[in-house]
Amino acid sequence: MSTLDFLAEHGASVLFWVIFVEQIGFPIPAIPLLVAAGALVGTGKMSLAIVLLVPVAASLPPDLAWYYLGRLKGGKVLGFLCRLSLEPDSCVRDTEHAFHRHGPRGLLLAKFIPGFSTVAPPLAGIVGMSAATFAWYDIGGTLIWAAVSAGVGALFSNQLEQLFRLFDQAGGTVLLILLAGLTGFIAYKFYQRRKFLRHLRMAKISVDELKQRMDAGDVISVVDVRHPLAIELDPDSIPGAINFTLEDIEHRHHEIPRDRDIVLYCTCPNEVSSARTAFLLKKKGIHRVRPLEGGLDAWRERKYPVERHPIPPLASP
Repeated sequence: MSTLDFLAEHGASVLFWVIFVEQIGFPIPAIPLLVAAGALVGTGKMSLAIVLLVPVAASLPPDLAWYYLGRLKGGKVLGFLCRLSLEPDSCVRDTEHAFHRHGPRGLLLAKFIPGFSTVAPPLAGIVGMSAATFAWYDIGGTLIWAAVSAGVGALFSNQLEQLFRLFDQAGGTVLLILLAGLTGFIAYKFYQRRKFLRHLRMAKISVDELKQRMDAGDVISVVDVRHPLAIELDPDSIPGAINFTLEDIEHRHHEIPRDRDIVLYCTCPNEVSSARTAFLLKKKGIHRVRPLEGGLDAWRERKYPVERHPIPPLASP
């Protein structure tokens, strides 16, 4: 049986389970399969209704599950998902930025963005989006995702059909090449991440040392580098801290004093946002800067005092 014949006979089932597993959080890309399904639609071997409705049926249950986990467990869910990601540094931050800028409308394009697709549902639950609003936007985004991907496949159905024939003729050789390429990609991303972390490695300050120095009256500037949406979700802050994000460095670095120690903190995996901000500030000539080890979570675990940031409104739909 050829690949096209197999997909024509079992395509709906394969499409359902690949999308379902992807939305659970496993790094299995479903777009190539949607494109292949679109090619089958273009050749009359699969109905358009299947290509549009199966992705909705496959993605909505895991998306709703992540949504409710976000409402129940909060930021712990995001931390867990981003530690599974090959790029946990930008995983939450990019999603926060999209939600802060576009609100629920960000869900319409979420499935086109690697990482965002899995992180967006729990974040929607965390920010308090209603279940009905989330479901409507999630279904709309899934339909757009399926329609665009399948449309590309239908547009190039003749070329893809020829490609599948070559795949069938080559047999297992092509599969081995694809597996080798996927393995190489994952290895490269892992290497790049380790290299990035080594590049940002620098001396940190513990929460106990920071508290002792603050109590002793040392002149220290504490900077909260979290994204505004992260502050909206968790408005606690270290007393006296100012908010200064990674994106603000270019036009606000002059606000950071050069005559004292600067302590940066966040709530991201491995304090990467703090370390990255510290690295960029050093390039701007601010050298007395250190990330806070463990960030805000470590500060609260020691039951040290916190104050509340003003909470900005979430973007409306």
